[in-house]
Amino acid sequence: MLAGSGPYEVVIGSGLRDRVPEFIASALGSLPKRALEVRDTNAATHAGAALASAGVELTPCTVNPSEPAKSLETTERLLRAALDAKLDRADFIVGLGGGIVGDVAGFVAATYRRGVAFINRPTTLLAMVDASIGGKTGVNLTDESGRLLKNMVGSFHQPAIVIADLDTLTTLPARVFRAGLGECVKHALLGPVHHQPDALAWLERVAEDLREPRTLRELVERSVRLKAAVVAGDEREDPHAPDGRAALNLGHTYAHAMETIAGLRIRSDGAEATGLMHGEAVALGLVAACRASALAGLAESALERRVRVLLERLGLPDAVAGLPDDDELVARMGADKKVVAGRQRLVLPLPEGGARVVEGVNAQIVRGGWAAVRAGS
Repeated sequence: MLAGSGPYEVVIGSGLRDRVPEFIASALGSLPKRALEVRDTNAATHAGAALASAGVELTPCTVNPSEPAKSLETTERLLRAALDAKLDRADFIVGLGGGIVGDVAGFVAATYRRGVAFINRPTTLLAMVDASIGGKTGVNLTDESGRLLKNMVGSFHQPAIVIADLDTLTTLPARVFRAGLGECVKHALLGPVHHQPDALAWLERVAEDLREPRTLRELVERSVRLKAAVVAGDEREDPHAPDGRAALNLGHTYAHAMETIAGLRIRSDGAEATGLMHGEAVALGLVAACRASALAGLAESALERRVRVLLERLGLPDAVAGLPDDDELVARMGADKKVVAGRQRLVLPLPEGGARVVEGVNAQIVRGGWAAVRAGS
Protein backbone atom coordinates (compact mmCIF):
# COMPACT_ATOMS: atom_id res chain seq x y z
CA MET A 1 0.00 0.00 0.00
CA LEU A 2 1.37 3.42 -0.95
CA ALA A 3 -0.01 6.72 0.32
CA GLY A 4 1.37 10.24 0.06
CA SER A 5 2.67 10.11 3.62
CA GLY A 6 4.60 6.92 2.92
CA PRO A 7 4.18 3.23 2.07
CA TYR A 8 2.86 0.64 4.49
CA GLU A 9 2.14 -3.05 4.33
CA VAL A 10 -1.27 -4.72 4.24
CA VAL A 11 -0.88 -8.34 5.36
CA ILE A 12 -3.72 -10.62 4.24
CA GLY A 13 -3.89 -14.27 5.20
CA SER A 14 -4.87 -16.89 7.74
CA GLY A 15 -3.20 -17.80 11.03
CA LEU A 16 -1.74 -14.32 11.57
CA ARG A 17 -2.72 -13.71 15.21
CA ASP A 18 0.43 -15.17 16.80
CA ARG A 19 2.63 -13.25 14.36
CA VAL A 20 1.25 -9.81 15.23
CA PRO A 21 4.34 -8.80 17.31
CA GLU A 22 6.61 -9.81 14.43
CA PHE A 23 4.64 -7.72 11.93
CA ILE A 24 4.54 -4.67 14.21
CA ALA A 25 8.27 -4.87 14.96
CA SER A 26 8.97 -5.01 11.23
CA ALA A 27 6.71 -2.02 10.52
CA LEU A 28 8.05 0.15 13.36
CA GLY A 29 11.65 -1.00 13.38
CA SER A 30 11.32 -2.57 16.82
CA LEU A 31 8.55 -3.61 19.18
CA PRO A 32 7.66 -0.68 21.48
CA LYS A 33 7.16 -1.10 25.22
CA ARG A 34 3.56 0.03 25.58
CA ALA A 35 0.34 -0.04 23.60
CA LEU A 36 -3.34 0.83 23.91
CA GLU A 37 -5.56 -1.80 22.30
CA VAL A 38 -8.98 -0.46 21.36
CA ARG A 39 -11.20 -3.52 21.06
CA ASP A 40 -14.56 -4.00 19.47
CA THR A 41 -16.84 -5.67 22.04
CA ASN A 42 -17.31 -8.46 19.49
CA ALA A 43 -13.57 -9.04 18.99
CA ALA A 44 -12.47 -10.26 22.43
CA THR A 45 -11.49 -13.69 21.12
CA HIS A 46 -8.96 -12.02 18.80
CA ALA A 47 -7.36 -9.80 21.46
CA GLY A 48 -3.68 -9.14 21.90
CA ALA A 49 -2.39 -12.08 23.93
CA ALA A 50 0.56 -12.38 21.55
CA LEU A 51 1.60 -8.79 22.22
CA ALA A 52 1.47 -9.30 25.99
CA SER A 53 3.48 -12.52 25.63
CA ALA A 54 6.07 -10.57 23.65
CA GLY A 55 6.53 -8.17 26.55
CA VAL A 56 4.33 -5.27 25.49
CA GLU A 57 2.54 -3.52 28.37
CA LEU A 58 -0.92 -3.71 26.82
CA THR A 59 -3.81 -1.55 28.04
CA PRO A 60 -7.12 -2.85 26.68
CA CYS A 61 -10.11 -0.57 26.15
CA THR A 62 -13.47 -1.74 24.83
CA VAL A 63 -15.67 0.24 22.44
CA ASN A 64 -19.22 -0.64 21.45
CA PRO A 65 -19.28 -0.82 17.62
CA SER A 66 -22.24 1.54 17.16
CA GLU A 67 -22.60 4.91 15.50
CA PRO A 68 -23.62 6.70 18.76
CA ALA A 69 -20.46 5.34 20.44
CA LYS A 70 -18.33 6.74 17.62
CA SER A 71 -18.14 10.06 19.43
CA LEU A 72 -15.94 12.72 20.98
CA GLU A 73 -16.88 11.35 24.39
CA THR A 74 -15.47 7.95 23.46
CA THR A 75 -12.38 9.65 22.02
CA GLU A 76 -11.75 11.51 25.26
CA ARG A 77 -12.10 8.31 27.30
CA LEU A 78 -9.54 6.57 25.12
CA LEU A 79 -7.14 9.52 25.17
CA ARG A 80 -7.26 9.54 28.96
CA ALA A 81 -6.61 5.78 28.98
CA ALA A 82 -3.52 6.34 26.83
CA LEU A 83 -2.38 9.08 29.20
CA ASP A 84 -2.97 6.92 32.28
CA ALA A 85 -0.99 4.11 30.62
CA LYS A 86 1.89 6.58 30.15
CA LEU A 87 2.10 6.01 26.41
CA ASP A 88 4.70 8.21 24.76
CA ARG A 89 5.34 8.98 21.11
CA ALA A 90 7.42 5.82 20.69
CA ASP A 91 4.45 3.63 21.66
CA PHE A 92 1.45 2.64 19.55
CA ILE A 93 -2.31 2.19 19.42
CA VAL A 94 -4.05 -0.89 18.00
CA GLY A 95 -7.54 -0.90 16.54
CA LEU A 96 -9.05 -4.38 16.78
CA GLY A 97 -12.50 -4.79 15.29
CA GLY A 98 -14.73 -3.45 12.58
CA GLY A 99 -14.75 -0.13 10.77
CA ILE A 100 -16.26 1.91 13.60
CA VAL A 101 -13.60 0.85 16.09
CA GLY A 102 -10.87 1.33 13.51
CA ASP A 103 -12.06 4.88 12.81
CA VAL A 104 -12.12 5.80 16.50
CA ALA A 105 -8.82 4.12 17.36
CA GLY A 106 -7.16 5.74 14.36
CA PHE A 107 -8.46 9.15 15.41
CA VAL A 108 -7.07 8.64 18.91
CA ALA A 109 -3.70 7.66 17.40
CA ALA A 110 -3.79 10.74 15.15
CA THR A 111 -4.42 13.13 18.04
CA TYR A 112 -2.65 11.66 21.09
CA ARG A 113 0.61 13.59 21.52
CA ARG A 114 -0.03 14.94 18.00
CA GLY A 115 0.26 11.50 16.49
CA VAL A 116 1.51 8.04 17.43
CA ALA A 117 1.78 4.85 15.39
CA PHE A 118 -1.49 3.15 14.55
CA ILE A 119 -1.80 -0.60 13.94
CA ASN A 120 -5.04 -1.62 12.26
CA ARG A 121 -6.30 -5.17 12.85
CA PRO A 122 -9.66 -5.36 11.04
CA THR A 123 -11.88 -8.28 12.04
CA THR A 124 -14.87 -7.75 9.72
CA LEU A 125 -15.08 -8.06 5.96
CA LEU A 126 -16.19 -4.45 5.60
CA ALA A 127 -13.20 -3.22 7.58
CA MET A 128 -10.76 -5.40 5.64
CA VAL A 129 -11.94 -4.37 2.19
CA ASP A 130 -12.58 -0.70 2.90
CA ALA A 131 -12.44 1.02 6.29
CA SER A 132 -8.95 -0.13 7.30
CA ILE A 133 -7.34 1.12 4.08
CA GLY A 134 -6.53 4.73 3.32
CA GLY A 135 -6.02 6.50 6.63
CA LYS A 136 -9.42 8.08 7.16
CA THR A 137 -10.16 8.36 10.88
CA GLY A 138 -12.88 10.17 12.78
CA VAL A 139 -16.02 10.33 14.84
CA ASN A 140 -19.58 11.60 14.54
CA LEU A 141 -21.26 14.74 15.83
CA THR A 142 -24.89 15.53 16.56
CA ASP A 143 -26.62 18.73 15.48
CA GLU A 144 -28.89 20.92 17.59
CA SER A 145 -31.84 18.62 16.94
CA GLY A 146 -29.91 15.53 18.06
CA ARG A 147 -29.49 14.18 14.53
CA LEU A 148 -26.29 12.19 14.13
CA LEU A 149 -23.88 13.50 11.49
CA LYS A 150 -21.35 10.94 10.33
CA ASN A 151 -17.59 11.48 10.35
CA MET A 152 -17.76 15.25 10.87
CA VAL A 153 -14.59 15.32 13.00
CA GLY A 154 -11.48 13.45 11.99
CA SER A 155 -8.03 13.35 10.51
CA PHE A 156 -6.05 11.55 7.82
CA HIS A 157 -3.62 9.30 9.69
CA GLN A 158 -2.23 6.34 7.81
CA PRO A 159 -1.63 3.12 9.75
CA ALA A 160 1.89 1.77 10.15
CA ILE A 161 0.55 -1.63 9.04
CA VAL A 162 -2.78 -3.37 8.43
CA ILE A 163 -3.03 -7.00 9.55
CA ALA A 164 -6.09 -8.70 8.03
CA ASP A 165 -6.39 -12.19 9.49
CA LEU A 166 -9.05 -13.97 7.44
CA ASP A 167 -9.63 -16.41 10.31
CA THR A 168 -11.56 -13.67 12.14
CA LEU A 169 -14.21 -13.75 9.41
CA THR A 170 -15.22 -17.31 10.36
CA THR A 171 -16.72 -15.99 13.61
CA LEU A 172 -18.85 -13.27 11.98
CA PRO A 173 -22.65 -13.51 11.99
CA ALA A 174 -23.90 -14.10 8.45
CA ARG A 175 -25.53 -10.67 8.23
CA VAL A 176 -22.33 -8.88 9.29
CA PHE A 177 -20.33 -10.78 6.67
CA ARG A 178 -22.88 -9.97 3.96
CA ALA A 179 -22.84 -6.28 4.88
CA GLY A 180 -19.17 -6.12 3.93
CA LEU A 181 -20.08 -7.22 0.43
CA GLY A 182 -21.81 -3.89 -0.19
CA GLU A 183 -18.40 -2.20 -0.36
CA CYS A 184 -17.13 -5.03 -2.58
CA VAL A 185 -19.90 -4.31 -5.11
CA LYS A 186 -18.92 -0.65 -5.04
CA HIS A 187 -15.29 -1.56 -5.75
CA ALA A 188 -16.39 -3.83 -8.58
CA LEU A 189 -18.21 -0.91 -10.22
CA LEU A 190 -15.05 1.20 -9.95
CA GLY A 191 -12.69 -1.58 -11.04
CA PRO A 192 -12.49 -0.96 -14.81
CA VAL A 193 -10.75 2.40 -14.35
CA HIS A 194 -8.36 0.98 -11.75
CA HIS A 195 -6.75 -1.89 -13.63
CA GLN A 196 -9.50 -4.43 -12.88
CA PRO A 197 -11.59 -4.53 -16.08
CA ASP A 198 -13.23 -7.82 -15.06
CA ALA A 199 -14.13 -6.71 -11.53
CA LEU A 200 -17.92 -6.80 -11.79
CA ALA A 201 -18.01 -9.93 -13.96
CA TRP A 202 -15.64 -11.69 -11.54
CA LEU A 203 -17.84 -10.88 -8.54
CA GLU A 204 -20.92 -12.07 -10.43
CA ARG A 205 -19.14 -15.32 -11.28
CA VAL A 206 -18.11 -16.14 -7.68
CA ALA A 207 -21.11 -14.65 -5.84
CA GLU A 208 -22.18 -17.96 -4.29
CA ASP A 209 -18.62 -19.06 -3.40
CA LEU A 210 -17.30 -16.12 -1.40
CA ARG A 211 -16.79 -18.12 1.80
CA GLU A 212 -14.40 -20.46 -0.01
CA PRO A 213 -10.92 -19.57 1.36
CA ARG A 214 -9.12 -18.86 -1.91
CA THR A 215 -12.03 -16.85 -3.31
CA LEU A 216 -12.38 -14.90 -0.07
CA ARG A 217 -8.70 -14.02 -0.08
CA GLU A 218 -8.91 -12.83 -3.68
CA LEU A 219 -11.99 -10.76 -2.83
CA VAL A 220 -10.12 -8.94 -0.07
CA GLU A 221 -6.97 -8.55 -2.14
CA ARG A 222 -8.88 -7.09 -5.11
CA SER A 223 -10.54 -4.46 -2.90
CA VAL A 224 -7.29 -3.56 -1.15
CA ARG A 225 -5.46 -3.16 -4.47
CA LEU A 226 -8.21 -0.94 -5.87
CA LYS A 227 -8.43 1.29 -2.82
CA ALA A 228 -4.64 1.52 -2.57
CA ALA A 229 -4.45 2.71 -6.17
CA VAL A 230 -7.05 5.41 -5.57
CA VAL A 231 -5.62 6.63 -2.26
CA ALA A 232 -2.04 6.73 -3.58
CA GLY A 233 -3.12 9.32 -6.11
CA ASP A 234 -5.35 11.39 -3.80
CA GLU A 235 -4.59 10.70 -0.16
CA ARG A 236 -6.64 13.53 1.35
CA GLU A 237 -9.62 13.56 -1.00
CA ASP A 238 -9.07 16.75 -2.94
CA PRO A 239 -12.62 17.81 -3.91
CA HIS A 240 -11.31 19.02 -7.27
CA ALA A 241 -9.17 15.99 -8.17
CA PRO A 242 -10.42 14.22 -11.32
CA ASP A 243 -10.79 10.48 -10.80
CA GLY A 244 -9.66 10.98 -7.20
CA ARG A 245 -10.63 9.53 -3.87
CA ALA A 246 -14.11 11.03 -4.01
CA ALA A 247 -15.06 8.20 -6.38
CA LEU A 248 -14.88 5.87 -3.38
CA ASN A 249 -17.96 7.66 -2.07
CA LEU A 250 -20.08 6.03 -4.76
CA GLY A 251 -23.43 5.28 -3.10
CA HIS A 252 -22.38 6.88 0.18
CA THR A 253 -24.27 10.17 0.04
CA TYR A 254 -27.53 8.24 -0.09
CA ALA A 255 -26.20 5.65 2.38
CA HIS A 256 -25.14 8.16 5.04
CA ALA A 257 -28.51 9.91 4.81
CA MET A 258 -30.39 6.75 5.75
CA GLU A 259 -28.14 4.58 7.91
CA THR A 260 -28.69 6.58 11.11
CA ILE A 261 -32.50 6.60 10.75
CA ALA A 262 -34.04 4.30 13.35
CA GLY A 263 -36.62 1.70 12.44
CA LEU A 264 -35.88 1.19 8.76
CA ARG A 265 -36.76 -2.30 7.52
CA ILE A 266 -35.08 -4.40 4.86
CA ARG A 267 -35.10 -7.92 3.49
CA SER A 268 -31.77 -9.50 4.41
CA ASP A 269 -31.08 -12.89 2.84
CA GLY A 270 -34.81 -13.60 2.66
CA ALA A 271 -35.76 -12.46 6.18
CA GLU A 272 -36.98 -9.12 7.49
CA ALA A 273 -34.45 -7.13 9.52
CA THR A 274 -34.69 -3.78 11.30
CA GLY A 275 -32.04 -1.10 11.10
CA LEU A 276 -29.24 -0.71 8.58
CA MET A 277 -25.63 -1.72 8.80
CA HIS A 278 -23.20 0.47 6.87
CA GLY A 279 -22.62 -2.05 4.08
CA GLU A 280 -26.37 -2.57 3.66
CA ALA A 281 -26.86 1.18 3.39
CA VAL A 282 -24.09 1.31 0.78
CA ALA A 283 -25.83 -1.43 -1.22
CA LEU A 284 -29.03 0.63 -1.23
CA GLY A 285 -27.03 3.75 -2.04
CA LEU A 286 -25.57 2.03 -5.10
CA VAL A 287 -29.05 1.28 -6.42
CA ALA A 288 -30.09 4.90 -5.81
CA ALA A 289 -26.92 6.19 -7.50
CA CYS A 290 -27.49 3.93 -10.52
CA ARG A 291 -31.03 5.31 -10.92
CA ALA A 292 -29.80 8.90 -10.52
CA SER A 293 -27.05 8.25 -13.07
CA ALA A 294 -29.59 6.96 -15.59
CA LEU A 295 -31.86 9.97 -14.99
CA ALA A 296 -28.86 12.25 -15.48
CA GLY A 297 -28.12 10.61 -18.83
CA LEU A 298 -24.83 9.03 -17.73
CA ALA A 299 -25.61 5.31 -17.37
CA GLU A 300 -28.17 3.01 -18.94
CA SER A 301 -30.99 1.62 -16.80
CA ALA A 302 -29.52 -1.84 -17.41
CA LEU A 303 -26.76 -1.03 -14.90
CA GLU A 304 -29.32 -0.64 -12.11
CA ARG A 305 -30.92 -3.97 -13.03
CA ARG A 306 -27.52 -5.69 -13.05
CA VAL A 307 -26.64 -4.31 -9.62
CA ARG A 308 -30.02 -5.33 -8.19
CA VAL A 309 -29.57 -8.91 -9.40
CA LEU A 310 -26.10 -9.12 -7.89
CA LEU A 311 -27.25 -7.69 -4.55
CA GLU A 312 -30.05 -10.27 -4.39
CA ARG A 313 -27.56 -13.08 -5.02
CA LEU A 314 -25.34 -11.74 -2.25
CA GLY A 315 -28.24 -11.51 0.21
CA LEU A 316 -28.14 -7.71 0.32
CA PRO A 317 -31.16 -5.38 0.15
CA ASP A 318 -32.15 -3.30 -2.86
CA ALA A 319 -35.15 -1.61 -1.20
CA VAL A 320 -35.95 -0.28 2.27
CA ALA A 321 -39.21 0.39 4.12
CA GLY A 322 -39.86 3.18 6.61
CA LEU A 323 -38.02 6.02 4.90
CA PRO A 324 -39.19 9.54 5.78
CA ASP A 325 -40.40 11.85 3.03
CA ASP A 326 -38.06 13.15 0.35
CA ASP A 327 -37.72 16.58 1.94
CA GLU A 328 -36.28 15.03 5.12
CA LEU A 329 -33.97 12.78 3.14
CA VAL A 330 -32.69 15.63 0.97
CA ALA A 331 -32.07 17.69 4.12
CA ARG A 332 -30.02 14.83 5.54
CA MET A 333 -28.01 14.67 2.32
CA GLY A 334 -27.27 18.38 2.69
CA ALA A 335 -25.50 17.65 5.98
CA ASP A 336 -23.12 15.25 4.25
CA LYS A 337 -19.45 16.18 4.63
CA LYS A 338 -18.98 15.94 0.85
CA VAL A 339 -21.05 19.11 0.32
CA VAL A 340 -18.71 21.83 -1.03
CA ALA A 341 -19.60 25.54 -0.94
CA GLY A 342 -23.19 24.60 -0.15
CA ARG A 343 -23.56 22.54 -3.32
CA GLN A 344 -24.66 18.92 -3.14
CA ARG A 345 -22.23 16.54 -4.85
CA LEU A 346 -23.27 13.08 -5.97
CA VAL A 347 -20.92 10.33 -7.10
CA LEU A 348 -22.63 8.59 -10.03
CA PRO A 349 -21.55 5.38 -11.78
CA LEU A 350 -20.56 5.39 -15.43
CA PRO A 351 -21.60 2.69 -17.93
CA GLU A 352 -18.01 1.73 -18.81
CA GLY A 353 -17.00 1.54 -15.15
CA GLY A 354 -15.77 4.11 -12.69
CA ALA A 355 -17.72 7.09 -11.42
CA ARG A 356 -18.09 10.83 -11.86
CA VAL A 357 -18.57 13.48 -9.19
CA VAL A 358 -21.48 15.68 -10.25
CA GLU A 359 -22.25 18.98 -8.53
CA GLY A 360 -25.59 20.73 -8.34
CA VAL A 361 -27.62 17.68 -9.36
CA ASN A 362 -31.21 18.47 -10.33
CA ALA A 363 -33.56 17.86 -7.38
CA GLN A 364 -35.77 15.55 -9.44
CA ILE A 365 -32.78 13.34 -10.17
CA VAL A 366 -31.87 13.18 -6.47
CA ARG A 367 -35.45 12.28 -5.58
CA GLY A 368 -35.50 9.71 -8.37
CA GLY A 369 -32.66 7.93 -6.58
CA TRP A 370 -34.76 7.75 -3.43
CA ALA A 371 -37.71 6.38 -5.38
CA ALA A 372 -35.48 3.55 -6.59
CA VAL A 373 -34.95 2.21 -3.07
CA ARG A 374 -38.23 3.11 -1.39
CA ALA A 375 -40.03 -0.18 -0.77
CA GLY A 376 -43.40 -0.35 -2.46
CA SER A 377 -42.73 2.53 -4.85
